[in-house]
Amino acid sequence: MAKYINLHKNYTLNRGSYQLKLPLNMDYMIPDNDSVRLLSQFVEEMDLTDLYLTYSRLRENQATPRQMLKIVLYSYMNHRYSSREMETSCKRDVNFMYLLEGSPVPDHSTFARFRSIHLSQCAETIMAEMTNFLYEIGEILGDAIFIDGTKIEACANKYTFVWKKAVSKNLERLLYKLADFVAECEELYGLKLVYENRVKIKHVKKLRKKLYALKQEENIEFVHGCGKRKTPIQRSIEKLEEYLNKLKEYTQKIHICGKRNSYSKTDKDATFMRMKEDAMKNGQLKPAYNVQHGVDSEYIVWLTVGDQPADTTTLIPFLKSMENFLYFRYLKITTDSGYESEENYVYTKENGQLSYIKPANYEIAKTRKYKDDISRIENMDYDEFGDYYTCKNNKKLTVNRIIKRKSKTGYVSEKTIKTFRTFSSIYIIDAYKLFSIAYYSLSLCCCSYSSRYNTKYH
Repeated sequence: MAKYINLHKNYTLNRGSYQLKLPLNMDYMIPDNDSVRLLSQFVEEMDLTDLYLTYSRLRENQATPRQMLKIVLYSYMNHRYSSREMETSCKRDVNFMYLLEGSPVPDHSTFARFRSIHLSQCAETIMAEMTNFLYEIGEILGDAIFIDGTKIEACANKYTFVWKKAVSKNLERLLYKLADFVAECEELYGLKLVYENRVKIKHVKKLRKKLYALKQEENIEFVHGCGKRKTPIQRSIEKLEEYLNKLKEYTQKIHICGKRNSYSKTDKDATFMRMKEDAMKNGQLKPAYNVQHGVDSEYIVWLTVGDQPADTTTLIPFLKSMENFLYFRYLKITTDSGYESEENYVYTKENGQLSYIKPANYEIAKTRKYKDDISRIENMDYDEFGDYYTCKNNKKLTVNRIIKRKSKTGYVSEKTIKTFRTFSSIYIIDAYKLFSIAYYSLSLCCCSYSSRYNTKYH
């Protein structure tokens, strides 16, 4: 009989000089002005009803949702974003043990589920609770907000792009192929499916059903591999199935894109944008998110994550989202030149807010070259009564026509096209010059013709 040999040594023999467990009261180990005490008191003042509603039931002898929120926020404060780092910190860090309040340490999967399932559903509500509490205690003024954005690269492959325009073109070609295929099958198998010369998806499904019925009537077995000849019905069915699969694929891709122009296959929420840090310096597009921040008194009071590549279309959704959750309302909106648009100006004015948006041409407008350019409308005199501009050459720029344009967000803007009224004299001078050039060219041609054939030209 084999004898059992224990190869593992006992490393706990010489442990008399070590403390076996921490003291029951750890308050004296944490300073009174430590940030963990401030965070704990801050979360205790919040109303977390929406967070608790995300749970169907709460188990005993486990960390409560309030304690989980404290640990996650404090971990983010210390730049620890991994769920495994949170688990390790709860086992080794005194501050995290203080937030647990004697509860068992949650594992990394518990933190991951808390962030993805529970916290994600009420993140805006919790952020609004924090901002409203800061406003109540007087930490923020609530008068002016400073908005700026940044693009954060998504954790996705930069070569897994799907472009909406390319998919739309492929879908259009596929629909033409399907129409031709239906007409070809009608002629080949003696079917009549389309009566109004307009192929619809119901005709394609009906054709598929009839092709499978013909297969069963003739007892045709599909063959595959080299040296085997396929029947016309098998070829038609396989071709139709290929078209239908492509149609489903293109429709699904367009549905995922929505109003966006692109998305990533590995992260379908990410949109391809131009980043500030371009290593190759070739304007490469990368999957990213456009994060907008609103700052008041050095506090980030609101934050949104969008899929818009430009900041112009992010201002109005940001303001609407903020007004839906906050108890107070900002009256002064301050942004940089990336948010300047007619739609943003009109929205803030109709909403009773003052917009402090830096003009896009603010820097170049201060140069001497810009101020001396007489072709720019900013350097012309405007007559409000006659609704015309006068340039430095005393020429009037009057209204010719008005063009209406619709943006991607649905906003309709009017663009006024103005032209100079006193162009008749210039047209006469230009016409005289053109006539002189044409007459001179004609005389040269006639002289060369007469010298070639030894004739005179009168």
